[in-house]
Amino acid sequence: MPPISLYNSLTRRTEVFVPLDPERVTMYVCGPTVYNYVHVGNARGPVVFDVLAKLLRRHYPHVVYARNITDVDDKINAAALDQHVPIGTITDRFTAAYRADMAQLGIAPPDVEPCATEHIAPIIAMIENLIAGGHAYAADGHVLFDVSSYPDYGKLSGRDTDELIAGARIEVAPYKKNPADFVLWKPSTPELPGWDSPWGRGRPGWHIECSAMSAAHLGETIDIHAGGVDLLFPHHENEVAQSTCAHGGKTFARWWLHNGMLTFDGRKMSKSLGNVLQLHAALQQHPAEALRLRLMSGHYRQPLDWSNDSLQQAASTLDGWYRVLRDLADIAPTAAPLPVPAKIEAALCDDLNTPQALAELALLADAARRERTPRAKAELLGGGALLGLLQQKPRDWFQRSGNPDIDAAHVEALLEARRAARGARDFARADAIRDELTAMGVTIEDGANGTRWSISKA
Repeated sequence: MPPISLYNSLTRRTEVFVPLDPERVTMYVCGPTVYNYVHVGNARGPVVFDVLAKLLRRHYPHVVYARNITDVDDKINAAALDQHVPIGTITDRFTAAYRADMAQLGIAPPDVEPCATEHIAPIIAMIENLIAGGHAYAADGHVLFDVSSYPDYGKLSGRDTDELIAGARIEVAPYKKNPADFVLWKPSTPELPGWDSPWGRGRPGWHIECSAMSAAHLGETIDIHAGGVDLLFPHHENEVAQSTCAHGGKTFARWWLHNGMLTFDGRKMSKSLGNVLQLHAALQQHPAEALRLRLMSGHYRQPLDWSNDSLQQAASTLDGWYRVLRDLADIAPTAAPLPVPAKIEAALCDDLNTPQALAELALLADAARRERTPRAKAELLGGGALLGLLQQKPRDWFQRSGNPDIDAAHVEALLEARRAARGARDFARADAIRDELTAMGVTIEDGANGTRWSISKA
């Protein structure tokens, strides 16, 4: 197998991945804040890093993948107060919804799924350590990290402190020594959730939660830390600072991976534009596997545009691949385990190049259609498995249309007859064939590369 190379946001170059301990590879991915359904952009990281976890498990005997749940946060508190319920009522509901949505997308559960509220003791211990080391201070019921105590602050995002402050929404408060100092602990009024601490009843800041949970489950130095590029500053920058200082200068994360954001029909997703699409709603409107395919169709570090047309194209692509598998139903693949095609593995080892891997999967589907051999079918299934695709029975995939029994060979014969009719300029016959296909529940689309067909929605 080729070595895995990954782009490291910290060094700003692609590097061959060499874990600290090949017998225990560690990866931490920032998870959701569970106060509502997540939006579809929040699914890109979990899908991409699910593929990475699968790839790492092929190369190393033991991978520990942690993805956290932020279950105490001001947005959660606001939702609970608005609904007159404890925060657990909110967080339990949306944690369950998040897990269900991830499962629909074919994302395997992480090995560890820590919740912030279950790690208050290690959070407090880390804050005490930072104070003892001169990296944090208590003021007016708060505890803040002293940015001036960490000279490398800003190294991850590549900007100096002044630029970072100017480019971010920094809370200016009289108890801060420096406007960039960030909260590790804050006081709670009686109606808010809180825990006893040396600084009074309060709750943790967002950044310290991830540092404490990562250290508790993965160790003081981890191999990979990943998340959306929107978390680069301040969240990940602050994690680096507090973790490094709390652990005596040890490297916190050796590789930093950041996925790009989603745009919607070319526009940035924002509440003001009204184009925030909840993942939960998208999964009710579109096949989950089509969403997964679309989320992998662009390189993970680049922005990805989201539209109904792109989802329909993803579903159409899957229609074609599942038709191949349906046509090969009488052919048993070669014995388990399914082989992983070398070109798909090579693409993923090259900084998770999922677009190239998908192109190779399309070639495998073409080869399986032509060759009709057990090996060709096995390679198609094996390549799909590494990408988290083609894991359904073809009948189950097509059943979403309410018409699982369409005969692909008959459709292709009708399309060939339509092409012949059009070539003979018998347009009445061509239109009649189109009408017949429509009545069968088949949609056709003429393009420069020929005619594509797909199963119409019920």
